[in-house]
Amino acid sequence: MKKPILNVGTIGHVDHGKTTLTAAITQVMAARFGGNALRFDDIDSAPEEKAKGVTINLAHVEYESAARRYAHIDCPGHADYVKNMITGASQMDGAIVLVDATQGSQDQTREHVLLAKQVGAPHVVVFVNKMDVADPELVDLVVIDIDDLLRRFGYIDAPIVRGSALGAYRAVTEGRLDDPWVASIEKLVATMDQAFPEPVRDLVSPFLMPVEAVHTIDGIGTVVTGRISRGMLRVGDAIEILGRKDGERREAIVTGIERFHRDQREAPAGENVGVRLRGVRRDEIARGHVLAAPGSIGAHRRCRAELYLLTAREGGRARPIRAGYRPQLFIGATDVTATLHV
Repeated sequence: MKKPILNVGTIGHVDHGKTTLTAAITQVMAARFGGNALRFDDIDSAPEEKAKGVTINLAHVEYESAARRYAHIDCPGHADYVKNMITGASQMDGAIVLVDATQGSQDQTREHVLLAKQVGAPHVVVFVNKMDVADPELVDLVVIDIDDLLRRFGYIDAPIVRGSALGAYRAVTEGRLDDPWVASIEKLVATMDQAFPEPVRDLVSPFLMPVEAVHTIDGIGTVVTGRISRGMLRVGDAIEILGRKDGERREAIVTGIERFHRDQREAPAGENVGVRLRGVRRDEIARGHVLAAPGSIGAHRRCRAELYLLTAREGGRARPIRAGYRPQLFIGATDVTATLHV
C-alpha cells in the first residue's frame, strides 16, 4: 500500500537548530527506512547561506516513517527572510516548532508561531533541542513557556519531545543507532505520525499551483517549482500562467513532472513538484504567478474580503485601520501591496 504524503516543516528562532534537525531526521529515517541521508550543506546549499550560516530560502527534503512519506520544508529563521518563511508555513499540514533548551522561546519563535497560525498551519509538535548541553533545572521552565505560547495562539496540548538534533546526527553518522539522541528523533517522527492527521486533498477541482521558483536548466528548458493546491497534473497537459503584471495569460505544455529528483507521469494535490514547461520563456513567468487548468480561473485586481484583525496580545496592531490603509498581502507564493476600501 502506498504511504500517504504529508507536508511538514521546521519553524523557530535563528540558530536554534532547525537545519540540523532537518538533517538529523533524514539521517535517522534513511537508516531505518531507506532514502536520502542529507548533510547540513545539502540543505543550506546556496553560497550566501553558507557564508552567513543562516537559512535564507526554503529547502525541501523527503523522508519516510513507518506509516508515511514526509515532504519537509526547512524554513528560514532569520528576521530578514520572513517572506520565504510565510511561503513555507502556508504549505504545511503540520509544523515542528523548534526551541533551544538553553535559551527558551525567543522573538522569532513567537513570530513564527503567529505566522503559522495566520496562514493556517493546523497542527504543531514541539522539539526541545540541545538537551545534551542544557541545565535540567531550566528545561521544565522552557517547556512551560513554549506550551503557554502555543496555547495563546490556539495550539492546545501540543506534544513536546526533548532531544538533541546534533547528538543524533553525530551518532547516526558514526553508526550508533542505539544512541538515546537517535531515539529522540525517532520519537519525534512517531509523534508526527500520531499528531498530524492525514489531510483531505482536493483531487476533483481543476488544477492550480502557485509558482514558488523558476529555473532554466540546460538541455531541459524552463522548470517551475511549487506545491499543487488542488486537482491533478499530468505530463502532456496544457496549462495557463496567470498573475503577470501586464494581465496577459501565457499558455504552455507540461513536458515533465519531477518530485525529489524522480520523474513521474502525474502528481496530485498536496505534492511539491518541479514542472517542465514548453512554450514559455524564463522571463515570461516568475515567483508569485500561478499555473492553472485553462479557463478555470481569472486574474483580478479587486476582491471582497472579510478581515480578522489580530489583537495586540496576538501580535497584531494596537491602532485601528482606516480606508486607504495599504497592507502587504501574502497569497500563495506572492506578496503584493493592496489598498483597503471600506
